[in-house]
Amino acid sequence: MDRTERFYRIDQLLNEQRCLPFEAIQEALGVSRATLRRDMQYLRDRLNAPIIYDRMGGGYRFAQEAGRASPVSGHKYELPGLWFNASEIYALLMMQQLLNTVQPGLLGPHIAPLQSRLSALLGSQQNRPEDIEDRIRIVHTGQRAPEPANFALIASALLKRKRLKLQHWHRGRDETTAREISPQRLVFYRGNWYLDAWCHLRKDLRSFAVETLTDVELLDKATKEVAAKVLDSRVQNGYGIFGGERTQWAQLRFTPARARWVASEQWHPDQRGSVLPDGSFQLDVPYSIETELVMDILRHMPEVEVLGPPALRTKVRDKLAAALKAHS
Repeated sequence: MDRTERFYRIDQLLNEQRCLPFEAIQEALGVSRATLRRDMQYLRDRLNAPIIYDRMGGGYRFAQEAGRASPVSGHKYELPGLWFNASEIYALLMMQQLLNTVQPGLLGPHIAPLQSRLSALLGSQQNRPEDIEDRIRIVHTGQRAPEPANFALIASALLKRKRLKLQHWHRGRDETTAREISPQRLVFYRGNWYLDAWCHLRKDLRSFAVETLTDVELLDKATKEVAAKVLDSRVQNGYGIFGGERTQWAQLRFTPARARWVASEQWHPDQRGSVLPDGSFQLDVPYSIETELVMDILRHMPEVEVLGPPALRTKVRDKLAAALKAHS
């Protein structure tokens, strides 16, 4: 619990109880006596909290006769606006933006109350929700919007545990195939939606970009269930959205200049990184299918070298050669 949270907790406790012993407040906050003394002093002196010690009651309370003004300074008492850490505000704004992208009528009136609650959490008397939206932005690039009706059917089948019949467009080969799939999990990854599903045509797990699925039809057939640990292992073993069971380790060496950025990035939960004697940075990441890994390597060129495995090094070299030929 950080300091601002403690201030709100103390305010809540003193508003709920007529008189509260010091030890009871300390226990509720789980802090030391010295920390609580500093918090109480700060609330009194800096935020004008009308906190007094009641000898008859044997504890602390707000001065009722003073209302919300300090009995010492007479100034109005008001807690600062609630602030969030980086991950919390990102999560709230992400939820808000995701709700804003839902097509009107898809979830109807259920969304509006939730958006109001999010706005209330993000705002305060000092910071209106509109101000925060203007000052803090989350920008996604390369978003591909799925067809709302298809997305709704996919989500419905996922929750009802029913199969789907659909057409899948393979961008790389520019061909469309009919599929029957058992949806397992929807994943929002790098600004786009993906569906992990058991493909009855390929008889294996597949990850589909949702916007490539068309002519979606809900079937009255139960899904083939895949254990959650199997789904997790496919994702965790691979790199990014492209999972698999056969895993290799990519060894990448970044220049000292690029190391200042890459050393603090997470490419994979199981990655291994080390600073080399010359100041360069070696990053080892597991992968099963190299597609997305190659894209991430190329965006750091020419300040990264693929040390291994040889097949990955060759793949990146061929991509660079093709790019050079196109620009020669």
